[in-house]
Amino acid sequence: MSKDFSKNWISSVSPKKQRKYRKNAPLHLKRPMLSAHLSKELRNIYKTRNVPVRKGDGVLIMRGKFKGTEGKVDKVYTKQSKVTVDSVKRTTKKGNKVPFKLRPSALLVKELNTTDGWRTDKLKIYGKTR
Repeated sequence: MSKDFSKNWISSVSPKKQRKYRKNAPLHLKRPMLSAHLSKELRNIYKTRNVPVRKGDGVLIMRGKFKGTEGKVDKVYTKQSKVTVDSVKRTTKKGNKVPFKLRPSALLVKELNTTDGWRTDKLKIYGKTR
């Protein structure tokens, strides 16, 4: 019987093993994988290249069908490693509008949701240490 996830796994060249690691990772390791690049302005302020996406962040879609669309993060699906943006909907066969799930790697964070004090403290620490 094979294990789903191994803490001893370091890395592999095989894409199949990389996908397996990311898919079967526990939630506390999946959350940092939901990161998106920061815009150049935010990168200069916080001295970090990327940040985990949160509900309320203002983002620009960089790749895919909805490239160039801006909006706010509506919901984050940690288990699926996907994000929905409020301005992006797809139409079903019945004609209903449903949210389209995107990978966070296809997003650029233009505005951070700073209502949470813990997150702002963490970002200030990034700016000081780097």
